[in-house]
Amino acid sequence: MKSNERRSDCPISLSLDIFGDRWSLLIVRELMLYETRTYGDFTKSEEKIATNILANRLQILEENGIIVKLPYPDNKVKGLYKLSPKGVDLIPALIEIALWGDKYLSSSTESSPFLKEVKKNKPKFLKNIMEKLCKDDKVN
Repeated sequence: MKSNERRSDCPISLSLDIFGDRWSLLIVRELMLYETRTYGDFTKSEEKIATNILANRLQILEENGIIVKLPYPDNKVKGLYKLSPKGVDLIPALIEIALWGDKYLSSSTESSPFLKEVKKNKPKFLKNIMEKLCKDDKVN
């Protein structure tokens, strides 16, 4: 959907136009957990995203200011993706979705390592990860 085409002014609808597919929040998750990723890093994720879909979702997220593409050190062809400040602000919502999924949908008896940290102290986890990602943004 083009940025000027809106179904409504509902904030949920507008947000879903950007990241309401099955892949975009997984890209945000990867950048939350690993800070920066190359295109190749995303293709190696457990969910096995198709390259054409990955390219499209990265473009949409970049166009909407959720991620930024930086030059890769010593390689002009490669790009390095990271969350923008706008993308970092998605982290609390992503954590809540992860907790809900862990509670109601996960068939595993063991939570992922990052969810274990969240469950120990969610406010501290959010503060630390958001500060770290924002600090890294100010350095670059």
